[in-house]
Amino acid sequence: MNQSSLKPYVNDLNHLSAEIARLGGLAEAQVADAVESVARRDVALAQAVVQRDAKLDALQADIERSTIRLIATRQPTGRELRKAVAALKMSMSLERTGDLAKNIAKRALVLAEAEPITPLTRSIERMGKLVAGRLKDVLDAYTASELDRALDVWARDNEVDEHFNSLFRELLTYMMSDARTINSCAHLLFMAKNLERIGDHATNLAEIFHYEITGEEMTESRPRWESIGGEP
Repeated sequence: MNQSSLKPYVNDLNHLSAEIARLGGLAEAQVADAVESVARRDVALAQAVVQRDAKLDALQADIERSTIRLIATRQPTGRELRKAVAALKMSMSLERTGDLAKNIAKRALVLAEAEPITPLTRSIERMGKLVAGRLKDVLDAYTASELDRALDVWARDNEVDEHFNSLFRELLTYMMSDARTINSCAHLLFMAKNLERIGDHATNLAEIFHYEITGEEMTESRPRWESIGGEP
C-alpha cells in the first residue's frame, strides 16, 4: 500500500476507534443516569434516558456501516482487520448496554409511583456504581490502548456477581416478610439482573480488546460466582 492510499486507510481506522469511544461515552452516561434516576426517584431523568437510547442506536448503525465499508474497500489484514472487527463487536455490545440502561430507566418510572424501599434502592445504587465503574475502566483502557487495565476489569468479573447474589437474597427476604413489596421488589430484581448483564458486557469488551491486540482468544474461564438469578 503506497503512502497516498495509506493515509486515508489509517484515518478510517482512527475514525472507527474515535466513534467507539464516543459510543462508549454515551453508554456510560446512560448507565450512570439510569442508576441515578432510581436512587433519586427522578422521573425526568429516567424519561431522558429512555429517549436518548435512539441516539446510541443510530451511532451503532453508523459504526456498523463504516466498518463493513472499510473491510470491503480497504481489505485489511492482520492487526488492522482485527481492529475493524473489534470495533464492530464493541459497538454491538455498547448498544446492548444502552438497551439495558433504558430498561432500568423504564422500571424506575414505575417505581417512582410506588412507596419507596430505601434500603433496596441504595443496594441497587451501590451495584450500579460498581458496574458503571467497570464500564468506564475498560473503555478508558481501550482509548489509552492499555491492555493490562482492560484485563484487570476482566479479572474482577466476579465482583458484580457477588453484588447480584447478595441483592437477590435481600430482595427475597423483603418479599417473604411483606407481600406488599413484591411488585416493587420484582422491578428491582430485574434492574439488578440488567446491571449484572452490563457488567458482563464490560467483561466482553475486555475480551474483544484482548483479541484485537494479541490476535488470541482468551482461553481462561472468567472468574465468577455461580449465579442464583438465572442465566446471564
